[in-house]
Amino acid sequence: MITVTEATANAGALKRLSDEGVSIWLDDLSRRRIESGNLAGLVATRNVVGVTTNPSIFQAAIGAGAGYEEQLADLAVRGVTVDEAVRMMTTADVRAAADVLRPVYEATGGRDGRVSIEVDPRLAHDTRATVAEARQLAWLVDRPNVMIKIPATKAGLPAITEVIGAGISVNVTLIFSLERYREVMDAYIAGLEKAQAAGLDLSGIHSVASFFVSRVDSEIDKRLTLLGTDEALALKGRAALANARLAYEAYEQVFGGARWQALGGARANRQRPLWASTGVKDPAYKDTLYVDELVAPGTVNTMPEATLNAVADHGDVQGDTVTGGYAQARADLAAVERLGIAYDEVVRQLEDEGVAKFEVAWQELLDAVTKSLNGKGVDAE
Repeated sequence: MITVTEATANAGALKRLSDEGVSIWLDDLSRRRIESGNLAGLVATRNVVGVTTNPSIFQAAIGAGAGYEEQLADLAVRGVTVDEAVRMMTTADVRAAADVLRPVYEATGGRDGRVSIEVDPRLAHDTRATVAEARQLAWLVDRPNVMIKIPATKAGLPAITEVIGAGISVNVTLIFSLERYREVMDAYIAGLEKAQAAGLDLSGIHSVASFFVSRVDSEIDKRLTLLGTDEALALKGRAALANARLAYEAYEQVFGGARWQALGGARANRQRPLWASTGVKDPAYKDTLYVDELVAPGTVNTMPEATLNAVADHGDVQGDTVTGGYAQARADLAAVERLGIAYDEVVRQLEDEGVAKFEVAWQELLDAVTKSLNGKGVDAE
């Protein structure tokens, strides 16, 4: 973790990224990061204007224990359940981070300065429970700049509509396919229409749609490598960017369409595309690949700290690298399909794996907290 002083290193590429209309969010959070002043330092010196969390991030932070000892002791004395303990710790961190980001939220009219927290991943296939959990999290955090993360599963789509309709800002997560992304945008617009019918002020409702990037290359590259032909190997590292660029094309179409016009006239906010999973998995690729090549106005790029540092050090931000590439993107995905790699099957697998990975991380977090509570002499069952 870098210090605030180290964060003053050259961040020219980060400024250029911001100037191109890309909001830089940090894909990480821990109590140590907040209390040390590191998060405030990144906001002050590295153009960070938001924070995203997920079950894996909290598992790493709370599992390490640093900064949570006193709260764990208090929770143990109270005899809370492990689920309640985890929620009290995670919402406390999100609340504190939201306070750090509050000036950004105010300065941008609510567009940025956002901190996201995810519903329990075990509820990913339960619409009613997801809605109830989203309401509860919004109440627990109790900050206007919180965003509730809802997975883009089939059950998640109507939950997005209900939660947006209640006036709660949403970060839709685990989007891999272009078809599902269009369904997510439709769910958001339906939610705004519901909110409008209820007389809510649409200008205060915000949303981002987290479109996952690197995992697409990881899966498709693996299959291309197994094929091993020159044609297959030449396509490595191209599918994820193609997929994301076509997602942005879909975004332009939907939010430039007739249905959106009435809502836009009522001061509604577009649901911005957010590039997630932007840490490069393959060491053969440049570590800033999914930042340099996904520059487009009105987007968010949420980065792990290693990627943020890499962009600050040697990022190559050369203006819009998305909107001129739609034809090539279609050609790249079509070429992958011609080799027998089924796009629909890949993205369905990635969604299933994404939900499962978060469930595993959440269970590991519950297990670690159970051990800590029991270690303090209280039965956490």
